[in-house]
Amino acid sequence: MNSDTLQAFQSKLTCSICMNYFIDPVTIDCGHSFCRPCLCLCWEEDQTPKSCPECRGISEKPDFKTNIVLKRLASLARQARANQVNSSEEQICVTHKEAKGLFCEVDKTLLCGPCSESPEHAAHSHSPIQWAAEESREKLLKRMGSLRKMTQEMQNSLDQEANKTQTLESYVALRKVMIKDQYQRMHLFLQEEEQLHLEALEKEAKEIFEQLKESVFRMTQQKESLKEMYRELMEMCYKPDVELLQTLGNVAEMTDLEQMQKPQPVTPELTSWPVAGILDMLNSFRVDNVLSQKTTILNVSLSEDYTTMTFGGDHHGVSRQPQSVESFVAWGAVAFTSGRHYWEVDVMQSSRWILGVCKNILISDTDIIIDSEEAFFLFSVKVNNHYILSTNSPPLIQYVRRPLGRIGVFLDYDYGSVSFYDVCRGSLIHSFLPSFFSSPMKPLLCIRSL
Repeated sequence: MNSDTLQAFQSKLTCSICMNYFIDPVTIDCGHSFCRPCLCLCWEEDQTPKSCPECRGISEKPDFKTNIVLKRLASLARQARANQVNSSEEQICVTHKEAKGLFCEVDKTLLCGPCSESPEHAAHSHSPIQWAAEESREKLLKRMGSLRKMTQEMQNSLDQEANKTQTLESYVALRKVMIKDQYQRMHLFLQEEEQLHLEALEKEAKEIFEQLKESVFRMTQQKESLKEMYRELMEMCYKPDVELLQTLGNVAEMTDLEQMQKPQPVTPELTSWPVAGILDMLNSFRVDNVLSQKTTILNVSLSEDYTTMTFGGDHHGVSRQPQSVESFVAWGAVAFTSGRHYWEVDVMQSSRWILGVCKNILISDTDIIIDSEEAFFLFSVKVNNHYILSTNSPPLIQYVRRPLGRIGVFLDYDYGSVSFYDVCRGSLIHSFLPSFFSSPMKPLLCIRSL
């Protein structure tokens, strides 16, 4: 093969982005090939659509398999280039006048054949320089793949934190309306306390927003740090074999440290400030024994919009499945059609429950079905290994601490409002904004045993 042909052949094994021999080459939809690390850096996560750096053709797939043939050819080309370097005078052993073609795994030094058999190195593990360098490149590529995955995870965390900020802003605005509504129905002398309450909420919300902002900043820094380390490892891949082996350092420790320093996401939670005198006022409308109808059932089915629930009955003659979750359900035998009514429910013994009022409860021999219209519920549900509060109509996460004892339910039928209170703290959990009740409303409680 003449020099021109050899040069043309070697150019086909060169990445057009980094202008080096391919490292982990991939071939994209249009047929052009690039180093996977080069393509990852070229295609930023927010670039849509992905286009070929050479012909600008659109690539539909987000990831590609390694082109094994190109990878082997590029490795052979690197070896040929390394052989030329190894034949240079500085790679000749001064003592034995032979080329240093072996790499000592223990001392991390280059040796000729006779040196490797000397008493100083005979017990050590040796391998050809080209083989050792290629093996080191493969280790670096694995580390780079891990860093890339960590970078993508950090981007997902960033998106989630940004979404929390948006939803929390809406929630805080809604909570202000609910709190103002509570105080407007109280005596005029509470106006000053109302203002103090709103200011405390504003201050606390501002602090949480700052925490979210700081969390986003830390995650952004971590992401950039990961990308910078990724670039450093990529640059190490392109170093000559000898320099590569001598500069490996503590790559594993560096990447493991980045994983340990991964910032944790913020869980927003507003303080449940007590509403002065609210429980005294509510107790003037207290009713007892509102949950007079009770049963134990299996398999509670809850729709995604938190409005339609089906409780599968404990049928006679049918054995219980191990995965079935036993639940206690209680509801009112008599529905409310007017007036104000307040009752309390103890949920201390359970972490998952459903509480509120609804229009109709349809009871058959096998099932209990809750009408999806005019249903106002507070849920304690498990999300990502921790429990949160949520409401329906529409589904909304409550960014307040979950009560661990008694919960008060206040139904103001004439005003068209349903409110929930943390009895222990004397604070508001949630208040559905006033609406119009067109049907009798029945209390409901469901407590899950697990």
